[in-house]
Amino acid sequence: MFADRARIFIRSGKGGDGHVSFRREKYVPAGGPDGGDGGNGGDLILVVDPRLNTLVDFRHKRKYIAGDGKEGSKRHCTGASGEDMIVKVPPGTIVKDVESGKVILDMANRTEPVVLLKGGRGGKGNTHYVTSTMQAPKYAQPGQDARELWVDLELKVIADVGLVGFPNVGKSTLLSRVTNANPKIANYHFTTLNPTLGVVDLDDGNGFVIADIPGIIEGASEGVGLGLEFLRHIERTKVMIHLVDAASVEGRDPIEDIYAINKELESYNEELAKRPQVIAANKIDAMPKEDRDVIVEMLEEEFGPQGIRIFPISAVSGEGVKELLWHVNQLLKELPEETVEFEQEFFLDFQKEDTPDSIVVDKAEPGVFTVEGPKVERMLGYTNLESEKGFEFFQKFMKENDVLKRLEELGIEEGDTVKVYNLEFDYYK
Repeated sequence: MFADRARIFIRSGKGGDGHVSFRREKYVPAGGPDGGDGGNGGDLILVVDPRLNTLVDFRHKRKYIAGDGKEGSKRHCTGASGEDMIVKVPPGTIVKDVESGKVILDMANRTEPVVLLKGGRGGKGNTHYVTSTMQAPKYAQPGQDARELWVDLELKVIADVGLVGFPNVGKSTLLSRVTNANPKIANYHFTTLNPTLGVVDLDDGNGFVIADIPGIIEGASEGVGLGLEFLRHIERTKVMIHLVDAASVEGRDPIEDIYAINKELESYNEELAKRPQVIAANKIDAMPKEDRDVIVEMLEEEFGPQGIRIFPISAVSGEGVKELLWHVNQLLKELPEETVEFEQEFFLDFQKEDTPDSIVVDKAEPGVFTVEGPKVERMLGYTNLESEKGFEFFQKFMKENDVLKRLEELGIEEGDTVKVYNLEFDYYK
């Protein structure tokens, strides 16, 4: 079964918490702080594996979670970092945000691993919060939260040339003649149920990758037949070969077929209809010479003014095929070599503002608000909240830094909870 779509849950690792501890040695009754830092959470990493060609493995495993960092310990020992989660995908995979449907990442031209979700940073131990006035800090920094996301994976086949046409016009026959691909061939509509790729090898190192894209019929862009299942695979192609049945074996009009397919391509993605096209008038071996000339002349009169070349061919005998392939090869040389890549539309914003003086005030859920940031962490490190004086200083800090004002702007009410890292307070005016 060819699988070209999958929905998975991905999560990086949480950072380990910093540790609060004090040196305890014989004859040293009041040793200094020695809490170690927490370990970093593991990253969620995507890697292109050229050996893969479908997303079928993601139907059996739906969750990919990196390891959490371990908490720091006494004697300045840093916790172990979490293990990275490496997710292997086939070339051409696009990662989309489930909620918005927008592109997060296109793996088409990625040769190096990509860190999609960064693991949470490990928290600092209480050793870091020693000051001249606070020699025994009882606070350590919590580890940074994990980042998680539901994403859709879509596979868009990477091919230079897309071979399109109505069912039973000879696409599979042509592909098997010009490449090493072995598509199933029979005289039935929709015989080809999977996109089939093949490599065209021409002389002197010339050549290209061609894909037989099935299922494109009238209404395909609206989901008729198998259209939507395969239209996505043509989005990366640079040149389109329209294969038509010049002999009208099934009574089809070649000119109407080309316009119908172009209409579906344009409805699905306007850019597709603008890409270079070539028309291959197939099955000329089943026609008398005078009939061949008539149909080729009709096609040239209709599409020649649009800059589209017509090539009469026979996929069965090979007549005219070489001329077609060399023309397509020349078109490709005039286009950029890099694979078509989709621009990023959705930007992950898991990192909170991290300037030295930043304070981030958020509404986590109804009735619960959070106050975080480097400035808050430093304040907690040198403030003893267990003393009356220390708590008064904490309240003054919250007021002078407009934290209370920002909480009110977010709609906080009396009795709501304010979380300041691992501390919780009830809000009262």
